[in-house]
Amino acid sequence: MFRHAKKALEQGARALKNSQLQQQRFLNGAQLMSQYGINVPPGIPVFKLDQLDAAVQKMKNDEGLVVLKSQILAGGRGLGTFTNGLKGGVHICKAEEAPKLAKQMLGATLVTKQTGAHGKPVNTLYVANKMELKREMYFAILLDRQTAGPVMIGCSEGGTSIEDLAEKYPDKIIKIPIDIRTGITDEQAMQMVEGLKVTTDKKAAAEQIKGLYNLFVEKDCTMVEVNPLAETSDRMVAADAKLGFDDNAAFRQKELFDMRDESQEDPREVAAHKYDLNYIGLDGNIGCMVNGAGLAMATMDIIKLRGGAPANFLDVGGNASEEQVVAAFKILTGDNQVKAILVNIFGGIMRCDVIASGIVNAAKQVGVKVPLIVRLEGTNVEEGKRILKNSDVAIIPATDLDDAATKAVESLA
Repeated sequence: MFRHAKKALEQGARALKNSQLQQQRFLNGAQLMSQYGINVPPGIPVFKLDQLDAAVQKMKNDEGLVVLKSQILAGGRGLGTFTNGLKGGVHICKAEEAPKLAKQMLGATLVTKQTGAHGKPVNTLYVANKMELKREMYFAILLDRQTAGPVMIGCSEGGTSIEDLAEKYPDKIIKIPIDIRTGITDEQAMQMVEGLKVTTDKKAAAEQIKGLYNLFVEKDCTMVEVNPLAETSDRMVAADAKLGFDDNAAFRQKELFDMRDESQEDPREVAAHKYDLNYIGLDGNIGCMVNGAGLAMATMDIIKLRGGAPANFLDVGGNASEEQVVAAFKILTGDNQVKAILVNIFGGIMRCDVIASGIVNAAKQVGVKVPLIVRLEGTNVEEGKRILKNSDVAIIPATDLDDAATKAVESLA
């Protein structure tokens, strides 16, 4: 039933890559990882160009080389392109070349496979010491639905996206599920080390793996991705990493969430978060406002079945206030790709007459200029329909979900 909506959500999640509903990412991963004894390259964050020279002088190696890393909440930076034409979001350069490169990078917009076409603003550069890396690997810890717990994923080849790795080296992908109740064992850590084909101190490498797992658990992570996980001549180093955190844990991870950089997120999701709305932007042109995640999925599915394309997933919850409905309308009408809006509400906890009044008042406040299709069902539904009919707002009523989806698609013709 929900296969079309599921596919659309997966596409949207990939396009947004990480401003997803249940996770937020932050730029201070190296500092956080070092707290758990994880080896990371020395580096200094730079926010303004006048801070660059001191950082470069401190981080350059004996050959006068330094690494400039664009700090955005997305992967694929090395192969990305700035909108100003500069190729690559990560550069190894001579110290004297750093100012010219930094001027092109800092404050510019970087587009990668994971940012979408609009890219992400580079508000911070990480000036790092260039380390001599012997080889690169891939390592991640994710939440696995199948095993209902964390799973470690590794590959002895790294430095590019896991999708490319899985396609090129499917036999090299290692997956080790962890029992969340007992945690990682010495045997599992060593199993991963062997799978990664570590050539340096294997016992020390296993401790690094355990440190990454401890970080994952204690900081309520949804993801810890180290790419590349590298080896120098004598140790294993997390050369670059991406961390995700469960926003349900914000109340006990206050320091982490205080570092949240909203400029890196979809502004629509930022606005939705402020009003406790669940929102994911998609690529279609029919805006959806629904109460309940299951009903929202079904609504998106039927829109697809009727030949349309949902512009978003937007769940206002089972007890939405008029203020939340107004906020939802503002998000939908502020999206230029939305050419019609479908409101599908089941009045269970709330009465349909109260919901209808909220929809009418919100539509008046916002000034909806695209076709507005509304389907109501539940308690006091007849009174709710009467309110919609007698309002001076141009509303297209629908009798059921299929009728609503059909009318939404037809309104675009």
